Amino acid sequence: MKTDHSDFLGKACELALDGIKANKGGPFGAVVVLDGKVIGSACNEVLSTNDPIAHAEINAIREACKTINNFHLEGAILYCTCEPCPMCLAAMYWARIEKVIFASSKEDAAHAGFDDLRIYEDLGLKTRPLTLKMELIPHPETGILYRAWMDKTDKVIY
Repeated sequence: MKTDHSDFLGKACELALDGIKANKGGPFGAVVVLDGKVIGSACNEVLSTNDPIAHAEINAIREACKTINNFHLEGAILYCTCEPCPMCLAAMYWARIEKVIFASSKEDAAHAGFDDLRIYEDLGLKTRPLTLKMELIPHPETGILYRAWMDKTDKVIY
C-alpha cells in the first residue's frame, strides 16, 4: 500500500490555517499516522493557551498517545507543516516516532519571524538529526500558511 504523504501534509496545513484564523497560534499543524490511520492531529495553540510548549507536534503526539493508550508511538509517522523545533524533536524521540515528514524548512519559519534557528545554533543542531528519519516533502499549501500569518494584522509575535 503506497502512502500518499501529500494528503497527510495537506491535513496538517488545513489544521494550521484553521488555527491561524482562530487566533490559536502560528502557521503550524501536525498529524500522527499509524498503520495508515490518523491517530492524532493538532494545530499550534501557543497563543490561545498561553503555553509556550503547545506546539502542533506536541499536541498531536499527546492526542495520539491517548488514542492508542500508550506513551510510545513505534511505527508512527508524524507529518508537520514545518521542520520541527528542537523541543518537538526531543518529544518525537521520547515518543519513539519512526519518521517525520515536513513540508517546509526551519529557514522558512525564520523568514516568517520564528526564531528556531537561534535555538538550533545554540544547541549545535546545524543539520537534521541522523537517528530520527526525517524527510522534507514541500507542499504548496505551506506558502499559503506563511502568507496568511505574515498578512495577519492582529498576530502576536512570539
